[in-house]
Amino acid sequence: MANPQVRSTYRHGDLRQALLDAGVELARAGGPDAVILREATRRAGVVPNAAYRHYESRDELLQAVRSAALCALALAIEAELAKVRRRRDPAEFARASLRAVGSGYLQFAFSEPGLFRTAFSVPDALQGEPDAAKAGASGLNPFELLGAALDRFVDSGLLPPERRLGADYLAWSAVHGLAMLVIDGPLCSLSLPQARLVGQRLLEMVEKGLS
Repeated sequence: MANPQVRSTYRHGDLRQALLDAGVELARAGGPDAVILREATRRAGVVPNAAYRHYESRDELLQAVRSAALCALALAIEAELAKVRRRRDPAEFARASLRAVGSGYLQFAFSEPGLFRTAFSVPDALQGEPDAAKAGASGLNPFELLGAALDRFVDSGLLPPERRLGADYLAWSAVHGLAMLVIDGPLCSLSLPQARLVGQRLLEMVEKGLS
């Protein structure tokens, strides 16, 4: 395949997004290690010096790609939440919402392992100023979507308020652990239907453990 034509100029506002898009595709194919600024520049079709006006280093591009991956994960979770119809019984709605968060999380990990690895490739504080680049359409990032689902557990009476503190970390650790075992660990030999079945069982266990 011929190399893309190299351009020395780019329309204002387009290059930064073009580099980010290229970085996302690199991450999708090869995870965080594949996000290389020079390769993203080549794919965007510009000379290397032009890229440094927008991303001063490979780490800066990786951070932007990581934010985009977290946004994609949040959108995947929101897509599952959108399938949940509000029930008359608040407890049923809370249970369905929590399962949707976990299901969206696992489905994204299984279908987009490169982006999933990239999303968690750099340590990041859970608390802090909201970052729209890491959030879905609701303005919430994946961890905040989990928190909102657990708040519904408390509001519906499924989870005593005194047990709410730290519940996010317990539920997240279980689901994230399974995702990593499937995409990068000893469970990588499972077929997709088998992985989904194990994921469903895990979500049931998390739900029972909380309520």
